[in-house]
Amino acid sequence: MRDVTQDPARDEGQDGRTQPPPLAEYRARARAWIAENLERASGSRVEYRVGEPADLAAERRLQRRLYAAGYAGISWPREYGGQGLPAEYERAFRLEARGYRLPDFGVVGGTTYGVCALTMLAHASPEFRRRHIPRILAGDELWVEFFSEPAAGSDLAGVRTTATRDPSGTWILNGSKIWSSGAYYADWGMCLARTNWDVPKHRGLTWFAVPATAPGVTIRRIRQITGDAEFCEEFFDNVELSDDDVIGEVDNGWTVTQTMLLFERGGGAAHDSSRRVAPRGIAPDLVELARSVGRLNDPLARDLIVRAHVDDLARRALLARLGQRMTRDPGTAASLASYGKLSSGVYDPIRARLAMEIGGPDAVAWERDDADPAATAQAKAAEAFLGSRFMSIAGGTNEMQRNTIGERVLGLPREPSFDRDKPFREVLQDARAWTGRGGSSR
Repeated sequence: MRDVTQDPARDEGQDGRTQPPPLAEYRARARAWIAENLERASGSRVEYRVGEPADLAAERRLQRRLYAAGYAGISWPREYGGQGLPAEYERAFRLEARGYRLPDFGVVGGTTYGVCALTMLAHASPEFRRRHIPRILAGDELWVEFFSEPAAGSDLAGVRTTATRDPSGTWILNGSKIWSSGAYYADWGMCLARTNWDVPKHRGLTWFAVPATAPGVTIRRIRQITGDAEFCEEFFDNVELSDDDVIGEVDNGWTVTQTMLLFERGGGAAHDSSRRVAPRGIAPDLVELARSVGRLNDPLARDLIVRAHVDDLARRALLARLGQRMTRDPGTAASLASYGKLSSGVYDPIRARLAMEIGGPDAVAWERDDADPAATAQAKAAEAFLGSRFMSIAGGTNEMQRNTIGERVLGLPREPSFDRDKPFREVLQDARAWTGRGGSSR
């Protein structure tokens, strides 16, 4: 239970309504609470690490402590467990909490709090939000996306996982998903399923909440090039769901998808200045890498560090400008988010290559040792290089982002589409017929 006496948003105004406290006062309260209740962070802690189920108990306890004190969901609606305060209050708390240990749920923390919950707040029914959002804020529910499929990657509307409503009113889910980051230690998944095959592909989709441990759900980890196994594939065999598990409107799931993609592609993070805290110093990770290999005074290494630093500044400036544009015109946010997503897809490989040039052989053959800062810096460079193409694919490829920018921002003609107005059942029948003729479209 939350201790409402510590609720930092319970100042009463003259009209009897709850009023936000003055920002300076709120920040002072937060500073005192943080100093008394949180531990100083160790420099070796890795944000968004690959989590293991055994690691979660301590993180859940810490999240519950934040929630009980009113420091979880600071800018989320009060009726669903948040504080309902403006974004600057959340930013103030985050600034005060720098240097302290906050809950770390790995990549699932990002999808839970930065994508899934925000999408629920935008589209789920009030009953659904009252049931799940407080538990999310308390750390009792961690969520992932059951989104992409083996046959539906960039074409996300082409999903074939099916949910059929039987005469009793129960939804029966069958199909498979893939590339679900961290699903092996999540509690729930937001699953996109086809509920109508006789309308064009964008119109017959519905989102469902699926318990990760429900009967009929099988989750398997996928080994990656880095040696990690963060990605998962899921199989659904006659999984039973109810109307209470529907997120948004039946057959109108593409509207929910648009919102989810906005957050997944960084639109929400760019839009919310409270999440954006610049690192201190000039490319500190690369400085540490150069120090670890004895090249801190090497002119070439210093030049590479400065090049990366300039690119870092440019990207932060781009995200700040996007955030300002999105604030002024929220209707353009989904399209503008493609700029931020594309910047990551293009820039991450460049920055990873610069790190490899700095690290040299020590960043090619490495052995991670969390107790050795030099080994850690070299391992991070190698792993970043191996995973540097991730953002050029995940959440929509660079090519898809360029299409979005061209068509929805610059107003260029749309690419031709043969299946836009055709029932999805017929689209698949046509595809099978073409395959039977050796790929000919005639």
